[in-house]
Amino acid sequence: MATFLHRVGRWAFRRRRTVLLIWVAVLAAVFLGATSASEAPEGSSTMPGIESQKAFDLINERFPGAEADGAEARIVFVAEQGQQVTTAANRSAIDKLVASAADGSQVAEATSPFDADAVSKDKSTAYASVTYKVASDDLTDASKEALTKAVDQARDAGLTVEVGGSALETEAAQGLGEVLGVLVAAVVLLITFGSLAAAGLPLLTAILGVSISLAGITALSSAFGFSSTVGELAMMLGLAVGIDYSLFVVSRYREERAKGHEPQQATALAVGTAGGAVVFAGLTVIIALLGLSVIGVPMLSKMGLGSAGAVLVGVLIALTAVPALLGFWPNAVLSRRERKGESRSREGGRRSRIRLPRRADSTKSGSTESGSTETRSAVTGDTRTIGIRTVGASTAKASWGVRWARLVVRRPLPVLLLTVVGLGALAVPSLDLRMGMPGEEAKSTSTTERRAYDALAEGFGPGFNGPLTVVVDAKKADDPQAAVAAVSDRLDSTKGVVSVSPARFNEAKDTAVIAAVPATAPTSKQTQDLVRVIRGERAAVESDTGASFKVTGTTALNIDVAEKMQDALVPYLAVIVSLAFLLLMLVFRSILVPLKAALGFLLSVGAALGAIVTVFQQGHGAGFFGVEETGPIMSTMPIFLVGIIFGLAMDYQVFLVSRIREAHIHGEGSGQAIVTGFRHSAQVVGAAAMIMMAVFGGFMTGGESMVKMVGFGLASAVFFDAFVVRMAFVPAVLALLGRRAWWLPRWLDRLLPRVDVEGEALMKHTPAPPALHDNTGQPSSVTV
Repeated sequence: MATFLHRVGRWAFRRRRTVLLIWVAVLAAVFLGATSASEAPEGSSTMPGIESQKAFDLINERFPGAEADGAEARIVFVAEQGQQVTTAANRSAIDKLVASAADGSQVAEATSPFDADAVSKDKSTAYASVTYKVASDDLTDASKEALTKAVDQARDAGLTVEVGGSALETEAAQGLGEVLGVLVAAVVLLITFGSLAAAGLPLLTAILGVSISLAGITALSSAFGFSSTVGELAMMLGLAVGIDYSLFVVSRYREERAKGHEPQQATALAVGTAGGAVVFAGLTVIIALLGLSVIGVPMLSKMGLGSAGAVLVGVLIALTAVPALLGFWPNAVLSRRERKGESRSREGGRRSRIRLPRRADSTKSGSTESGSTETRSAVTGDTRTIGIRTVGASTAKASWGVRWARLVVRRPLPVLLLTVVGLGALAVPSLDLRMGMPGEEAKSTSTTERRAYDALAEGFGPGFNGPLTVVVDAKKADDPQAAVAAVSDRLDSTKGVVSVSPARFNEAKDTAVIAAVPATAPTSKQTQDLVRVIRGERAAVESDTGASFKVTGTTALNIDVAEKMQDALVPYLAVIVSLAFLLLMLVFRSILVPLKAALGFLLSVGAALGAIVTVFQQGHGAGFFGVEETGPIMSTMPIFLVGIIFGLAMDYQVFLVSRIREAHIHGEGSGQAIVTGFRHSAQVVGAAAMIMMAVFGGFMTGGESMVKMVGFGLASAVFFDAFVVRMAFVPAVLALLGRRAWWLPRWLDRLLPRVDVEGEALMKHTPAPPALHDNTGQPSSVTV
């Protein structure tokens, strides 16, 4: 692997114009395809296998021309204080609105509150229902404008009028999102590298990758049924991993240049070593995303496929476009101090030399060359012979990563216990996790949907906003109408149901739809229990009447989706953890290291889920994050969190631990290898994590509660995984295990192919650089 990637890096550097032309051509091709692509087909949001979806399908089959998922508008009227909606003036205004709303080619039915008994007991509130023949996405501007105009006229008459439903759904306020993430990423990169070019290169390549991915998704939207949500997730992930992968390669390039390698050789070495970490980190992300297909939800499968494509593009760009750009500006990514050192090295390069290490982890005092001194590591006891001028941490102040690694190596057990206990405590609230799909009650009070929801709850009861739709299939019943009446009576007598609407039959009179209003709110546990009770009566009803029924509607659909996601979570975890375990075992040639990675990931995900429940469900700190209404956690959130964070967490795992193993296989002791790995990668991993947190956190600036939840969950999971698990849990476990961490049975060692992510083969065949420089840019002579 390392040798192949080394050749790729060298080729991209030498053929840089060809490489960039290829990427420009790919960008042009996908944009051309995107501009000529047709719209995605309908039905991409189905949930096969759940009862609610089967009921929707039955309605569409038995009630042709009236789509079960057609757009609807629930227009709520509230009279002024002390008045009633049934006064002559208010009644006239409401009737005019209903008549005006019914006059449209896409309208299926408009029902007046006075014809449907839709007036509250105190006559302060009423509602009219408008149903459409098409879904909300297919409503024309003319239909929306006609409804808006009718509502405005009723408001002018003195009524408070609010509109719920999907017909006039308010678009959530757009936050800074990606712009904020890119700005923070630029600042982090500038601080990390001290060079505008080094900061700009990862941003440039990430934007290139995201552009190609989004255009490609748009071009394939018709063929694969990709929705706008697929593009949003692909953009978020593509931007995060694109910056990180380029950052890893650029960082290693600067390191190789600091060792004295020429630009072409430094680029090839960077791609051969850091590029290997990028490949396998990218593969773990892709595995996690493609694993969404095991859930059996087409929408999630498409989101995983589109996002996996964006990650793959990011990997390819990091391996080819980044080295090509380094070929055009080999010194631009170096800091000013490094560029000065480069200039000095050219003048003194012929006079300086480096003596390569004989044994990097020698534990005994050995003979030294003239003019050298011998030192023993305070951390590991390893002996090192230092020549004329020591390098990096030997003469300069150790970086925070080195100081922290030394602390962990000295005190691994307390650090491990503190990490596990702390993350475990944060994960405790996740035991109270309630999943659902937040609806209009989670929207801002500034939206008309939320105000309509509150008015209906106050006038008709909390369960009125989530009626259950019961579809009765009486085709096999001897007397269909009597069977439907029996079902209706049983519903009416069920505890927790406050009202049952008259049955609405299809033309064949063999199928009916009944609306049952619960006594409790749509997202409450009592409503979930009620749905289970009603479904539990199905066998008795079928035995008595010969008719069967299914429960659907938005409330039942959300309950079914939550249960499906919960049931799929364990199989999904098993699939991606197993595949990633095998992949990491191949990379690190160890059994304990992949096991440690999986355990650390579970800790970080548990803590992130606990944080989400604390803020979005329990409401602690909700105001600080702009969350106006708490409730159940979005059903797909745990699956997204597990899949995405597992992949992204492996980025840090592969990059950090591969540097530790690289030092280990080059002869360093276990403790010193940890310190060396942190010296080379802690700053980069920290910067990469901050960039990801900025990208994900930027989505919290939007107005949509669910988007805020996703942004908060991903950002907090990255924080826990990168700064707690990878920076504390991982080195503590490795320090306690020592050399046993890299244990692999001999028979398994013979079976596994060698991929050489650390570049061991490269180091054996790579000529020594002409000079080694310290952080002042002066040439140095060192024997380690």
